[in-house]
Amino acid sequence: MGGHSEDLSYYGGFGRTLQAYQEVLPSKYKFRAHLLVHHLVFDDMLANNLQYGDGGEYTTLGAMKIFSDGALGGRTAWLTKPYQDDPANEGIPIHKREDLELLFQKARKYQHPIAVHAIGDRAIEEVVACIEKYPLRNGLKDRIIHAQIMNKELLETLTKIPVVLDIQPSFVASDYPWVEERLGKQRSSESYPWKTYLDSGIACAGGSDAPIEEVNPLLGMQAAITRRSTIDGNVYGEHEKLSVYEAISLYTKGSANVINHAEDRGLIQPGYVADFTILDQDLFKINPDHFHQVKVKATIVNGEIMYQK
Repeated sequence: MGGHSEDLSYYGGFGRTLQAYQEVLPSKYKFRAHLLVHHLVFDDMLANNLQYGDGGEYTTLGAMKIFSDGALGGRTAWLTKPYQDDPANEGIPIHKREDLELLFQKARKYQHPIAVHAIGDRAIEEVVACIEKYPLRNGLKDRIIHAQIMNKELLETLTKIPVVLDIQPSFVASDYPWVEERLGKQRSSESYPWKTYLDSGIACAGGSDAPIEEVNPLLGMQAAITRRSTIDGNVYGEHEKLSVYEAISLYTKGSANVINHAEDRGLIQPGYVADFTILDQDLFKINPDHFHQVKVKATIVNGEIMYQK
């Protein structure tokens, strides 16, 4: 069991927060916490003589976290075309291009990957341009978080660069149908394109975006497979539905791959860490609309039972 989080610039600062994680994990609970490093505390990490992957087996430091735009709800996600329901507004970039490049340059000076929150297609374009201009050359993986709004030209570019898309399938369930008001039906039908990403050979990982959404990965899998809104019960973007296998893979193999552990995590087989969850039902044999009813019977971390119902 494990999770990716970005807490190190909150709760008292980098050192205090990291210490809290290290004192609790694994002395009290075994849980693999991969901690993204907000760009505001990147210097604190360096001052502690730490770098990507440091921190311990259960508290590893991750990519430099950057926010490049806002969200669709408040019409602050940065788009290439105006909002359908606010024609004078294209959203808001958090960083000017030159400032974003400075952050990339800083990360690359230490061969550090980046993880950028980018929801709108214009924000994603800016991030992609920086990845192309400042490529990472040590095999570690950059990630774009959310990548919800897409256009055809940008999709083509994404197939050519080494990046992982950190997607949150639960957004389909919670954003539709109101997202159609923001984008219009045509543009919204091309957005949240999880199946297109996978079919295009773009690596993806599944996340929850907790506490904005519920942390339960089964809800994300359910949303990825059914694309059913929890607001009106309708299905949106049926052509972008994932198979059960693809949905589960996002939260297992995909999550391991984005943190460069594809060779020792995310599968149950010899040579991989013994981290897995036991459920009370077989996900391949039940209706995906019922995933939210599935219960966890036990969780095992490094071969040791951490939870048992």
